[in-house]
Amino acid sequence: MITLKQLHYALAVEQTLHFKKAAEACFVSPSTLSNALTELEQQIGIQIFERDNKKVIVTALGKAVLEKAQTIKIQADDIQKLGQNLDGELSGPLKIGVIPTIGPYLLPIVLPTINRDYPKLQLDIIEDQSNALVNEVRRGDLDLAILALPFPLNGLLSFSFWQEDFFWLNHIDNAIADSNEISASEVEAASMMLLEDGHCLKDHALLACQLSASGHHNIRASSLNTLVQLVAGKMGTTLVPQMALEQLLQANPLLKEAHLNEPGPHREIALIMRPSYTGIKNVEQLKILFEQQLNQHFSTQTRSKD
Repeated sequence: MITLKQLHYALAVEQTLHFKKAAEACFVSPSTLSNALTELEQQIGIQIFERDNKKVIVTALGKAVLEKAQTIKIQADDIQKLGQNLDGELSGPLKIGVIPTIGPYLLPIVLPTINRDYPKLQLDIIEDQSNALVNEVRRGDLDLAILALPFPLNGLLSFSFWQEDFFWLNHIDNAIADSNEISASEVEAASMMLLEDGHCLKDHALLACQLSASGHHNIRASSLNTLVQLVAGKMGTTLVPQMALEQLLQANPLLKEAHLNEPGPHREIALIMRPSYTGIKNVEQLKILFEQQLNQHFSTQTRSKD
């Protein structure tokens, strides 16, 4: 009989294309993993992997087997989570992905409340780019992900909990845009720097300004913090989301901001899940919690400025 453990081992090899690494990820010896997969191949009469001392290749029929194995794994994981929502509160293990332009700014706002009010919730937080997180949610490696929209979701469901605009950051010595507002045409003329390809924030910023990716400094920064340091060094200017503004300005007193005066909201923050995910109550509660904490945080921030 085929076991879930065998399918788990097979999916680990597919992901790593390396028997030893897959065994380490599954916390078993390479011989245990190899024997289990040999038995699986014998049971179904299909060779899933071609392997030698140098590489592992997934066979054509093996790909079909692994696609079904992935579906079974997702369904089995969801069955295990069914009981977690019976008490009506956030509890149990929850694996969430978050993109780098949201995680450092959202998590400090919401985690204190989660830790205080939901002690039974065990969060496992992974940071990665949007495309990787969408794929991991679809494969069942993540329960949920926090993304900025618009972004292609490939059949996943989204639950929006925040909308925000972009703010333009510049060095205080720069004479451009002395007011609290700036237009896209002014941004275009201001040596704007953006994150490297693969970060959806770059696409959202270009879309908000109706700009192309050409004509900017060839900067390959992978974080907002790096970009802001470049702005502080008078290398150019950049756009950051409202959520990140307070933290970035506190760390860089030589910078000034101006609201991007273009139709908004410029990006939408949402929880992403599979249609088959059984933890819908967790998603609904997290959505409400995130909304409440963000609204409270930014209303307090506005009052303090006044």
